[in-house]
Amino acid sequence: MSKEMDKIDKLIKEALSKEEAAFYDELEEQGLLAKLGAVHKGKMGWLVIMMNLVTLAAFVFLIYCGIRFFNSDQTNEIIRWGSGAFLCMMLMSMMKLYIWLQMDKNDIIRELKRLELQLAAMAHKK
Repeated sequence: MSKEMDKIDKLIKEALSKEEAAFYDELEEQGLLAKLGAVHKGKMGWLVIMMNLVTLAAFVFLIYCGIRFFNSDQTNEIIRWGSGAFLCMMLMSMMKLYIWLQMDKNDIIRELKRLELQLAAMAHKK
């Protein structure tokens, strides 16, 4: 499968002009760290940074709840601190899920741009 994709990419690059080929190279698949960086630099980057700060605060509170949970002797306190820890874990999970979905959205947009470029090259070639 990878060899076929490489052949297709090579054919597409041959059909494009130098500027279009350079743009096509920019649309290559990114690694995990590059994807995370792109999420933080996008239009909603400020929101992702705020979510990371909230996630960090929730993690600190999770640690605090865990310590209080294991040091408690009364059932009501154990339930309270356990519930707090559970809510922190849920909050952290939701924040991370949002970031992963944004990374997936960026991948889909990148692939759509590649498809648009291929269609434009084909239309220009005719």
